[in-house]
Amino acid sequence: MTINEAQSAVDTWIQEIGGGYFSHLTNMALLTEEVGELARVIARLYGEQVAKEGDLRKGLAEELADVLWVVICLANQSGIDLDQALIASLEKKRIRDARRFK
Repeated sequence: MTINEAQSAVDTWIQEIGGGYFSHLTNMALLTEEVGELARVIARLYGEQVAKEGDLRKGLAEELADVLWVVICLANQSGIDLDQALIASLEKKRIRDARRFK
């Protein structure tokens, strides 16, 4: 699945099942929540914290996908083509960091 296909699939779900997009502010709050859940899994898997029961019921892949879902929602409702945005970001980094890590 390409990023554009993912944006289309999320939009279709939002329009047909989800009842429309939440506001930008609500989606930003949801993104923060999802990033916190991702952080919890990473802290338990790779950090010093020991998982308690239920901490890892959702795995790393699921939490990353949840973050991506909300990012796609924000992009869709803002009219942003993430394929193009990512291409531009990669090009910016390619130029800016060409000698940075040598």
